[in-house]
Amino acid sequence: MSDPIFFASSTALSLGDIAGAAGISLPEGVDPGAMVGGASPLETAGPGDLAYMDNARYGDVLAQTKALACLVSPRFAAKVPPTTVALVTRDPYRVYAGLLARFHPEAMRPHSQFATEGVSPGAHVHPKARLEDGVIVDPGAVIGPGAEIGSGTVIGPNAVIGPNVRIGRDCSIGAGVTLAYALVGNRVILHPGARIGQDGFGFAMGPGGHLKVPQTGRVIVQDDVEIGANTTIDRGAGRDTVIGEGTKIDNLVQIAHNVVIGRHCVIVSGVGISGSTTLEDYVVLGGQVGVVGHLRIGMGSQIAGSSNVNRDVPPGSRWGGTPAKPVRTWFRELTALARLAEKSGRDTSEPPKD
Repeated sequence: MSDPIFFASSTALSLGDIAGAAGISLPEGVDPGAMVGGASPLETAGPGDLAYMDNARYGDVLAQTKALACLVSPRFAAKVPPTTVALVTRDPYRVYAGLLARFHPEAMRPHSQFATEGVSPGAHVHPKARLEDGVIVDPGAVIGPGAEIGSGTVIGPNAVIGPNVRIGRDCSIGAGVTLAYALVGNRVILHPGARIGQDGFGFAMGPGGHLKVPQTGRVIVQDDVEIGANTTIDRGAGRDTVIGEGTKIDNLVQIAHNVVIGRHCVIVSGVGISGSTTLEDYVVLGGQVGVVGHLRIGMGSQIAGSSNVNRDVPPGSRWGGTPAKPVRTWFRELTALARLAEKSGRDTSEPPKD
C-alpha cells in the first residue's frame, strides 16, 4: 500500500480514461465519468481505487475486494464481485503498470534527495566538467574533470563521477554510485551503491606471484538500462564491457570484464557472470545463476534460478540445474533421483545407523 507521505497520487483518472489507455471496452451500464483516485492491492483497495489480479492464488481475495475497478484476465472475470467494475484485458499486470505510472510519475525514477535545483553548494564539480542546463547535483557528489552530463539528469548525494565519464540525458545516478571509465546513454537508472567501471579481475598468475594485468577497456551502458543497488560492472580488459539497450539488472549482480549483454535482457539478483561471456538479446537469468567465462547464451534463452552454466546455450533454450541443461532433461534427472531414493526405503534426511 502506497504511503501518501512518499507517493501521493498526482492525478485522478476516469474509468473512460483508463479504458481508453488500456484499449478495452467498459462493461455495459458503467459510468465512464466515474473517477479513480489511485491504485492499490486487491486486499486494501477501496471504493475509489483501481486494482489488478492475474494469479489463481488470489481468487478468494478478488472475490472480496472493495476496489472500484479491477483489471483482470478473461479467465478470472467471473470472480470479480458485482460492486467492482471488471476491466478485462489479456495482460492486466502490464496495463496496471502503465496506469500506475500515470498515478505516480515520481516513482518512475529516483529524484533529488535534497530537493535540489541545479548544483548544490555542497557538491564538488570540477571546473573542466561540462553540465548541460537542467542537471541536478545533490550535496556531496563529486564530478571529475572532463565529465559530461546531459540535461535532466540527477546526480545523487555522494555519487562519484570520474574523469571524462559521459552521462546522457534524463538519467538518475543514485546515492553513493561510482562511475569511472564509462559511457552512459539516455534515461539510464543506476540505483544507490552501484559500482560501474572499476578494474576487471585480471592477473597473469605464476609461481613468483600474480602479475596485475592493466584493464584498459570501458563500460558502455546503452539507453534505457536500469541497474540495481550494489551491482558491480567491471570495465573491459581491452575490449569494452557492454550493457545493451533496455536491459534490466537487479541488485547485487556481478558482471565481469569484457562481458557483452544484449538488448532487453533481464538479470535477477545474485547473478554472477564471468569474463568475456556474451548474452544475446532477450536473455533471462534467474536469481543466483552463475555463468562461466567465455560462453555465449543465445537469444531469448531462459536460465532457471540457482543454475550454473558451463557451456554455450543455443538460442531460445530453457535450461536449469547444475551444471545447467535443457529443463526436460533436468526434470527427468530429478524424477529419477526421487524414485531411486524412494526405492532405497531409507530416509535420506537421517544418517544410516550402525
